[in-house]
Amino acid sequence: MLVHEFRPGRLILGSAALTLAALFAGDAAGAWSVAWYVVFPVLCGALGLAAVASWTAYRVRRRSASRASSDSTGAPASSSGSQAMR
Repeated sequence: MLVHEFRPGRLILGSAALTLAALFAGDAAGAWSVAWYVVFPVLCGALGLAAVASWTAYRVRRRSASRASSDSTGAPASSSGSQAMR
């Protein structure tokens, strides 16, 4: 059982943030040189990929939920509503 649902957009953005942190940590340590403007294309690319991944995951979840709800069309209506409490 999963504790929470999978969010691919957050995974992509987190990976991009960790990549940028590693790049600038290496720059601060003197291992290599990274230009300051590298942040913008990496973050913009990650935001675009995260948007596409989140939208795709949303569509997949919505399609699987509608498929699951259409399987129970022959089930009787629930009696747990306010109309049953008379």
